[in-house]
Amino acid sequence: MKSDRSLIVVCGATATGKSGLALSLAREQESRIISADSRQVYREFDIGTAKPTLAERELVPHDLIDICDPKEILTLAEYQEQAGEAIAKSQKIPFLVGGTGLYIKAIAKGLKIPRVSPHPQLRESLANLGQPQLYEFLHQVDAISAKKIHPNDNTRTLRALEVFYVTGKPISSQQGENPPNYPILQIGLDCDRDRLRERITQRTEQMIEMGFVAEVEKLGNKYGWDLPLLKTLGYAEIKQYIEGEISLAEAKDLTILHTCQFAKRQRTWFRAYPEIEWFDAIEPNLCDRVTQRIQEWVKTIQN
Repeated sequence: MKSDRSLIVVCGATATGKSGLALSLAREQESRIISADSRQVYREFDIGTAKPTLAERELVPHDLIDICDPKEILTLAEYQEQAGEAIAKSQKIPFLVGGTGLYIKAIAKGLKIPRVSPHPQLRESLANLGQPQLYEFLHQVDAISAKKIHPNDNTRTLRALEVFYVTGKPISSQQGENPPNYPILQIGLDCDRDRLRERITQRTEQMIEMGFVAEVEKLGNKYGWDLPLLKTLGYAEIKQYIEGEISLAEAKDLTILHTCQFAKRQRTWFRAYPEIEWFDAIEPNLCDRVTQRIQEWVKTIQN
Protein backbone atom coordinates (compact mmCIF):
# COMPACT_ATOMS: atom_id res chain seq x y z
CA MET A 1 0.00 0.00 0.00
CA LYS A 2 1.49 3.32 -1.01
CA SER A 3 0.90 6.39 1.10
CA ASP A 4 -0.11 9.69 -0.35
CA ARG A 5 -0.71 10.71 3.24
CA SER A 6 -3.40 8.39 4.58
CA LEU A 7 -3.82 6.58 7.87
CA ILE A 8 -5.31 3.48 9.50
CA VAL A 9 -6.27 3.72 13.19
CA VAL A 10 -6.53 0.66 15.42
CA CYS A 11 -8.15 1.62 18.72
CA GLY A 12 -10.21 0.25 21.57
CA ALA A 13 -10.05 -0.53 25.28
CA THR A 14 -7.01 -1.99 26.99
CA ALA A 15 -6.40 -5.75 26.53
CA THR A 16 -8.51 -6.04 23.37
CA GLY A 17 -5.49 -7.11 21.32
CA LYS A 18 -4.81 -3.90 19.40
CA SER A 19 -1.03 -4.28 19.39
CA GLY A 20 -1.08 -7.90 18.24
CA LEU A 21 -3.50 -7.21 15.41
CA ALA A 22 -1.65 -4.09 14.29
CA LEU A 23 1.66 -5.96 14.33
CA SER A 24 0.24 -8.61 12.00
CA LEU A 25 -1.33 -6.03 9.69
CA ALA A 26 1.69 -3.74 9.54
CA ARG A 27 4.05 -6.65 8.96
CA GLU A 28 1.85 -7.94 6.15
CA GLN A 29 1.71 -4.48 4.56
CA GLU A 30 5.43 -3.78 5.19
CA SER A 31 4.35 -0.62 6.97
CA ARG A 32 4.99 0.95 10.39
CA ILE A 33 3.16 1.50 13.67
CA ILE A 34 2.75 4.85 15.41
CA SER A 35 1.96 4.41 19.09
CA ALA A 36 -1.05 6.22 20.54
CA ASP A 37 -0.34 5.27 24.15
CA SER A 38 0.36 8.05 26.64
CA ARG A 39 2.67 5.91 28.81
CA GLN A 40 4.60 3.97 26.19
CA VAL A 41 6.33 7.21 25.21
CA TYR A 42 8.35 6.91 28.43
CA ARG A 43 11.57 4.93 28.57
CA GLU A 44 11.87 2.10 31.14
CA PHE A 45 8.11 1.87 31.70
CA ASP A 46 7.82 -1.40 29.84
CA ILE A 47 5.98 -4.27 31.52
CA GLY A 48 3.24 -2.22 33.16
CA THR A 49 2.42 -0.40 29.92
CA ALA A 50 2.35 -3.61 27.82
CA LYS A 51 4.93 -1.97 25.58
CA PRO A 52 5.81 -3.89 22.39
CA THR A 53 8.96 -5.95 22.94
CA LEU A 54 12.26 -5.21 21.22
CA ALA A 55 11.71 -8.31 19.09
CA GLU A 56 8.32 -7.01 17.95
CA ARG A 57 9.85 -3.63 17.18
CA GLU A 58 12.45 -5.34 15.04
CA LEU A 59 9.67 -6.99 13.01
CA VAL A 60 7.84 -3.71 12.41
CA PRO A 61 9.17 -0.14 12.87
CA HIS A 62 7.46 1.65 15.76
CA ASP A 63 7.30 5.41 16.28
CA LEU A 64 6.65 7.40 19.48
CA ILE A 65 7.82 4.69 21.87
CA ASP A 66 10.65 5.39 24.35
CA ILE A 67 10.96 9.04 23.29
CA CYS A 68 10.82 10.65 26.76
CA ASP A 69 12.66 10.45 30.05
CA PRO A 70 10.27 9.45 32.89
CA LYS A 71 10.72 12.86 34.50
CA GLU A 72 9.76 14.74 31.33
CA ILE A 73 6.26 15.79 30.35
CA LEU A 74 5.10 15.18 26.79
CA THR A 75 2.32 17.63 25.97
CA LEU A 76 -0.57 16.76 23.69
CA ALA A 77 0.66 19.39 21.25
CA GLU A 78 4.11 17.78 21.14
CA TYR A 79 2.59 14.36 20.61
CA GLN A 80 0.40 15.66 17.79
CA GLU A 81 3.38 17.28 16.08
CA GLN A 82 5.60 14.20 16.31
CA ALA A 83 2.83 11.83 15.21
CA GLY A 84 2.13 14.08 12.23
CA GLU A 85 5.79 13.92 11.24
CA ALA A 86 5.75 10.12 11.52
CA ILE A 87 2.67 9.91 9.31
CA ALA A 88 4.24 12.20 6.73
CA LYS A 89 7.48 10.23 6.47
CA SER A 90 5.83 6.82 6.09
CA GLN A 91 6.29 5.24 2.65
CA LYS A 92 3.29 2.94 3.21
CA ILE A 93 0.00 3.68 4.96
CA PRO A 94 0.94 3.74 8.68
CA PHE A 95 -1.07 2.32 11.58
CA LEU A 96 -1.89 4.61 14.51
CA VAL A 97 -2.40 2.16 17.37
CA GLY A 98 -3.43 2.59 20.99
CA GLY A 99 -6.04 3.28 23.61
CA THR A 100 -5.31 6.90 24.51
CA GLY A 101 -8.42 8.46 23.03
CA LEU A 102 -7.16 12.03 23.22
CA TYR A 103 -4.02 11.14 21.25
CA ILE A 104 -6.10 9.54 18.52
CA LYS A 105 -8.57 12.42 18.50
CA ALA A 106 -5.69 14.91 18.22
CA ILE A 107 -4.63 13.23 14.97
CA ALA A 108 -7.91 12.02 13.46
CA LYS A 109 -9.82 15.22 14.24
CA GLY A 110 -6.90 17.60 13.88
CA LEU A 111 -7.40 19.20 17.28
CA LYS A 112 -6.19 22.79 17.50
CA ILE A 113 -4.04 22.79 20.62
CA PRO A 114 -2.48 25.89 22.20
CA ARG A 115 1.31 25.51 22.02
CA VAL A 116 1.87 26.41 25.66
CA SER A 117 4.25 24.26 27.68
CA PRO A 118 3.55 23.70 31.38
CA HIS A 119 4.80 26.50 33.62
CA PRO A 120 5.29 24.92 37.08
CA GLN A 121 5.91 28.18 38.93
CA LEU A 122 2.84 29.84 37.43
CA ARG A 123 0.73 26.80 38.23
CA GLU A 124 2.02 26.73 41.79
CA SER A 125 1.22 30.40 42.29
CA LEU A 126 -2.27 29.96 40.90
CA ALA A 127 -2.93 26.75 42.84
CA ASN A 128 -2.18 28.51 46.12
CA LEU A 129 -5.27 30.67 45.55
CA GLY A 130 -7.61 27.69 45.84
CA GLN A 131 -10.03 26.22 43.33
CA PRO A 132 -13.07 28.47 44.08
CA GLN A 133 -11.01 31.62 43.44
CA LEU A 134 -9.39 30.11 40.33
CA TYR A 135 -12.75 29.18 38.88
CA GLU A 136 -14.01 32.70 39.50
CA PHE A 137 -10.98 34.08 37.66
CA LEU A 138 -11.68 31.73 34.78
CA HIS A 139 -15.26 33.02 34.57
CA GLN A 140 -13.90 36.54 34.25
CA VAL A 141 -11.29 35.87 31.54
CA ASP A 142 -12.86 32.95 29.63
CA ALA A 143 -16.56 32.44 30.28
CA ILE A 144 -16.82 29.93 27.41
CA SER A 145 -14.27 27.60 29.00
CA ALA A 146 -15.82 28.08 32.43
CA LYS A 147 -19.13 26.72 31.10
CA LYS A 148 -17.37 23.57 29.85
CA ILE A 149 -15.23 22.97 32.94
CA HIS A 150 -16.71 21.64 36.17
CA PRO A 151 -16.22 24.03 39.12
CA ASN A 152 -14.23 21.32 40.95
CA ASP A 153 -12.00 20.39 38.00
CA ASN A 154 -8.73 21.90 39.22
CA THR A 155 -6.55 20.42 36.46
CA ARG A 156 -8.50 21.90 33.54
CA THR A 157 -9.09 25.17 35.37
CA LEU A 158 -5.36 25.59 35.94
CA ARG A 159 -4.56 24.73 32.35
CA ALA A 160 -7.09 27.24 31.00
CA LEU A 161 -5.71 30.00 33.20
CA GLU A 162 -2.13 29.04 32.37
CA VAL A 163 -2.82 29.39 28.65
CA PHE A 164 -4.54 32.73 29.20
CA TYR A 165 -1.73 34.22 31.30
CA VAL A 166 0.99 32.99 28.89
CA THR A 167 -0.70 33.98 25.60
CA GLY A 168 -3.06 36.73 26.67
CA LYS A 169 -5.89 34.92 24.85
CA PRO A 170 -8.62 32.63 26.21
CA ILE A 171 -7.93 28.96 25.63
CA SER A 172 -11.43 28.64 24.12
CA SER A 173 -10.41 30.95 21.26
CA GLN A 174 -7.40 28.75 20.51
CA GLN A 175 -9.22 25.42 20.44
CA GLY A 176 -11.30 23.63 17.84
CA GLU A 177 -10.71 21.14 15.06
CA ASN A 178 -8.90 21.24 11.76
CA PRO A 179 -9.41 17.73 10.33
CA PRO A 180 -6.60 16.36 8.15
CA ASN A 181 -7.21 16.42 4.40
CA TYR A 182 -6.15 12.79 3.94
CA PRO A 183 -8.36 9.69 4.30
CA ILE A 184 -8.47 7.81 7.60
CA LEU A 185 -9.87 4.34 8.29
CA GLN A 186 -10.65 3.76 11.96
CA ILE A 187 -10.82 0.18 13.21
CA GLY A 188 -12.08 -0.48 16.74
CA LEU A 189 -11.71 -3.70 18.75
CA ASP A 190 -14.16 -4.70 21.45
CA CYS A 191 -15.61 -7.74 23.22
CA ASP A 192 -18.17 -8.33 25.94
CA ARG A 193 -17.39 -7.22 29.47
CA ASP A 194 -16.85 -10.71 30.93
CA ARG A 195 -14.40 -11.75 28.21
CA LEU A 196 -12.57 -8.45 28.55
CA ARG A 197 -12.21 -8.99 32.30
CA GLU A 198 -10.75 -12.43 31.60
CA ARG A 199 -8.21 -10.91 29.23
CA ILE A 200 -7.32 -8.17 31.72
CA THR A 201 -6.88 -10.77 34.48
CA GLN A 202 -4.66 -12.91 32.27
CA ARG A 203 -2.52 -9.95 31.22
CA THR A 204 -2.12 -8.72 34.80
CA GLU A 205 -0.91 -12.16 35.88
CA GLN A 206 1.50 -12.26 32.95
CA MET A 207 2.91 -8.86 33.89
CA ILE A 208 3.67 -10.06 37.40
CA GLU A 209 5.28 -13.24 36.04
CA MET A 210 7.41 -11.11 33.70
CA GLY A 211 8.88 -9.16 36.62
CA PHE A 212 6.54 -6.21 37.06
CA VAL A 213 7.38 -5.89 40.77
CA ALA A 214 11.12 -5.67 40.01
CA GLU A 215 10.41 -3.06 37.33
CA VAL A 216 8.51 -0.85 39.77
CA GLU A 217 11.21 -1.27 42.43
CA LYS A 218 13.92 -0.26 39.97
CA LEU A 219 11.97 2.80 38.78
CA GLY A 220 11.13 3.94 42.30
CA ASN A 221 14.72 3.61 43.49
CA LYS A 222 16.08 5.37 40.41
CA TYR A 223 13.61 8.25 39.99
CA GLY A 224 12.06 8.59 43.43
CA TRP A 225 8.82 7.15 44.72
CA ASP A 226 6.96 10.41 44.18
CA LEU A 227 7.42 10.16 40.40
CA PRO A 228 3.97 10.92 38.87
CA LEU A 229 4.15 7.92 36.52
CA LEU A 230 4.38 5.62 39.54
CA LYS A 231 0.91 6.83 40.51
CA THR A 232 -0.64 5.52 37.30
CA LEU A 233 -2.57 2.32 36.66
CA GLY A 234 -0.75 -0.83 37.73
CA TYR A 235 2.33 0.96 39.01
CA ALA A 236 0.40 2.56 41.87
CA GLU A 237 -0.95 -0.78 43.07
CA ILE A 238 2.43 -2.54 42.89
CA LYS A 239 3.97 0.45 44.69
CA GLN A 240 1.47 -0.09 47.51
CA TYR A 241 2.62 -3.71 47.75
CA ILE A 242 6.31 -2.76 47.79
CA GLU A 243 5.64 -0.24 50.57
CA GLY A 244 3.94 -2.96 52.62
CA GLU A 245 0.46 -1.46 52.52
CA ILE A 246 -1.17 -4.45 50.80
CA SER A 247 -0.29 -8.01 49.78
CA LEU A 248 0.77 -8.96 46.25
CA ALA A 249 -2.56 -10.76 45.77
CA GLU A 250 -4.40 -7.59 46.80
CA ALA A 251 -2.24 -5.52 44.45
CA LYS A 252 -3.11 -7.88 41.61
CA ASP A 253 -6.84 -7.78 42.40
CA LEU A 254 -6.81 -3.98 42.64
CA THR A 255 -4.94 -3.69 39.35
CA ILE A 256 -7.54 -5.90 37.66
CA LEU A 257 -10.41 -3.90 39.19
CA HIS A 258 -8.96 -0.52 38.26
CA THR A 259 -8.03 -1.71 34.77
CA CYS A 260 -11.60 -2.91 34.19
CA GLN A 261 -12.89 0.49 35.32
CA PHE A 262 -10.42 2.20 32.99
CA ALA A 263 -11.48 -0.05 30.10
CA LYS A 264 -15.11 0.92 30.71
CA ARG A 265 -14.20 4.59 30.37
CA GLN A 266 -12.24 3.86 27.20
CA ARG A 267 -15.18 2.01 25.66
CA THR A 268 -17.48 4.94 26.45
CA TRP A 269 -15.03 7.39 24.86
CA PHE A 270 -14.54 5.45 21.63
CA ARG A 271 -18.22 4.57 21.23
CA ALA A 272 -18.96 8.29 20.89
CA TYR A 273 -17.26 8.34 17.47
CA PRO A 274 -19.49 6.88 14.71
CA GLU A 275 -16.62 6.80 12.20
CA ILE A 276 -15.00 3.90 14.07
CA GLU A 277 -15.79 0.51 12.49
CA TRP A 278 -16.05 -2.14 15.19
CA PHE A 279 -14.77 -5.71 15.13
CA ASP A 280 -15.08 -8.49 17.69
CA ALA A 281 -11.67 -8.79 19.36
CA ILE A 282 -12.04 -12.53 19.98
CA GLU A 283 -13.33 -13.77 16.64
CA PRO A 284 -10.94 -16.37 15.18
CA ASN A 285 -10.63 -14.80 11.71
CA LEU A 286 -10.24 -11.23 12.97
CA CYS A 287 -7.04 -10.47 11.06
CA ASP A 288 -8.49 -11.75 7.78
CA ARG A 289 -11.67 -9.71 8.20
CA VAL A 290 -9.80 -6.51 9.02
CA THR A 291 -7.39 -7.10 6.14
CA GLN A 292 -10.33 -7.47 3.76
CA ARG A 293 -11.85 -4.23 5.04
CA ILE A 294 -8.55 -2.41 4.58
CA GLN A 295 -8.26 -3.68 1.01
CA GLU A 296 -11.78 -2.46 0.24
CA TRP A 297 -10.99 0.93 1.75
CA VAL A 298 -7.73 1.28 -0.17
CA LYS A 299 -9.58 0.68 -3.42
CA THR A 300 -12.07 3.45 -2.62
CA ILE A 301 -9.39 6.03 -1.80
CA GLN A 302 -7.39 5.16 -4.92
CA ASN A 303 -10.33 5.63 -7.26
